Amino acid sequence: MAIRTQRALARSVSPPTTDSSVIQPRWLSTLPVRLALCSLVYDWRRFSPAVVAVGFSGLLVLLQGAIILGIFSLSSLYVTRSTADLWVGYPGVQSLDLGRPISGTTELFLRMNPAVTRVEPVIWGSGEWRTAKHGMVNVYIVGVATRAGSMALQSILTPEQRDQLLTPGAVLVDVADAHKLGALVGDTAEINGHAVRIVGMTRGLRGLGGVNVITSLANAQRVDPTLRPGASVAYFLARLAHPEQAGSIVNTLNQLGAKRGFEAQTTMEFANRTTHYWLAESGAGVAFVFGSVVSVLIAIVITSQTLLAAVSGSIKEYAALRALGFSMPALRAIVLAQSFWVGAVGVVVASICTLLLAVIARAAAVPLALSGGMFGLCAAIVLMVAIVSGLVALRRVAQADPAVLLL
Repeated sequence: MAIRTQRALARSVSPPTTDSSVIQPRWLSTLPVRLALCSLVYDWRRFSPAVVAVGFSGLLVLLQGAIILGIFSLSSLYVTRSTADLWVGYPGVQSLDLGRPISGTTELFLRMNPAVTRVEPVIWGSGEWRTAKHGMVNVYIVGVATRAGSMALQSILTPEQRDQLLTPGAVLVDVADAHKLGALVGDTAEINGHAVRIVGMTRGLRGLGGVNVITSLANAQRVDPTLRPGASVAYFLARLAHPEQAGSIVNTLNQLGAKRGFEAQTTMEFANRTTHYWLAESGAGVAFVFGSVVSVLIAIVITSQTLLAAVSGSIKEYAALRALGFSMPALRAIVLAQSFWVGAVGVVVASICTLLLAVIARAAAVPLALSGGMFGLCAAIVLMVAIVSGLVALRRVAQADPAVLLL
């Protein structure tokens, strides 16, 4: 294999000039790339472990990032899947699921603002789900408006599902959470001792901190004894005539809310606050991020060692190039070019594997948040890891003495 690689390298390079045994500077702009590609093609078995290691590290970076963002974006799904411009809740609320009741008079202050065109309440309660076969499960009770065109979960709930929720005791659960409740469509259960019946399933509303049960405002107030009808709700959703003015309207409402016990936020502000709480302030988020960082560091170590072994195995080839008149800077440039191409191929492998796993994850209802920006960031990280690994391997190039060809 080594002899074949040496011959391939020799065929790909024109003989150096007879005036000097050192490669001229103008060669350095093209030769490293040509020789790196040549060595990778003709000696692919030696470099394939490095490509696998780089691809694995890229796959790990992509999946870890996608899973982290996917899981913790679940916390703000009820915000992002609604079409309101503003969310109004208890002052300083850190996350959607931590909402506390605010006075029902808040709706009056919202409607008095000429910029607000529509106001809608959302109830966020809690309860104990019980079935004869499955036992007890703690659930969140989400009460939403059922009239046509309601803002809450407008992109998720169909008009037919909103009509079904008008039935006393009717509830909806997400497909991904149904097994936790041990119930299917048409089954009955109890929430806080009140009979309920599953009338349908949603998709894409998997709960993060627990199981979410969706129902109408009236049903939510009936099954949660802590909710007094007409007295208080967790949030009010507001739609504006001019959404581009949301920032100034929020400031105006919050000046009043500081005295009246409520705080207004734009949809994106509330979604980001909720995600940030779960990601940076909850114990689960910190532990998850720490574990992901450790996994990535391990992948980097494996990649660097694998690439170092590939370079070490090519010492005779580098020695042959030295015998042909290549300088040490030229050899170092070749190693770095090899590292770049190994990283580039690894990025392609990682991207293909990630897309395949994303299809499987979607089928299994595993939350993943993939985007073009994540692929670009991953490619930059993987290429940087490959280049740094190449820099680490440069110290082995100094051993490329033509004398080793005589051994």
